[in-house]
Amino acid sequence: MSKGTKYVSKVPDEQGLIHWSVEENLIWQELFARQLVCIKDKACDEYHEGLAKLKLSTDYIPQLDDVSRVLKATTGWECYPVPALIGFGEFFRLLSEKKFPVATFIRSRDEMDYLQEPDIFHEIFGHCPLLTNSSFANYTEAYGKMGLNATKEQRVFLARLYWFTIEFGLLDTPKGLRIYGGGILSSPGETDFAINSKEAVRQTFDVLDILRTPYRIDIMQPI
Repeated sequence: MSKGTKYVSKVPDEQGLIHWSVEENLIWQELFARQLVCIKDKACDEYHEGLAKLKLSTDYIPQLDDVSRVLKATTGWECYPVPALIGFGEFFRLLSEKKFPVATFIRSRDEMDYLQEPDIFHEIFGHCPLLTNSSFANYTEAYGKMGLNATKEQRVFLARLYWFTIEFGLLDTPKGLRIYGGGILSSPGETDFAINSKEAVRQTFDVLDILRTPYRIDIMQPI
């Protein structure tokens, strides 16, 4: 997580509120409306159930306290504001404490389709709905605790596990393939590619295969 970024996270005020500009809220509105169409019949049922519980606004970026209120009531989690990039140690610590790190910036218009670093749309729309699900929430907490006690070398493997599950995981359901990975759910290109592309490699879950497979963040995910 040492790569630089052009984005600067917003700092909450004394009341914990983050002040967004009209343009930033318009970007959220466009991203939200577009992605709702993309994930129809593609996201897993548990995601849709969580999205309904959160009742996110389609018109403006939600305040983290409002999202946290629902998460705390369902699974005991909360959103925690962070800079655009944080270290692995801080990342694992927050997850182990049931605090989901949310970078408080939103992408610019020239990066609407793809963004290497996670912004607030990716974190809130892509991940938070499933944090209302107890199984997913418990897995994420356990993952954080594993990372907290892991060596530097072990964290490389844990990063791969996170990438191929929480970020880019698919489920084989009676209805067909469904998405649960936030990296897919927050991206129209990744959503279509993961479900429809003949080039995508969809492998059965195997922990050893995952730990042996490196990944890149600058391309459409091939696996």
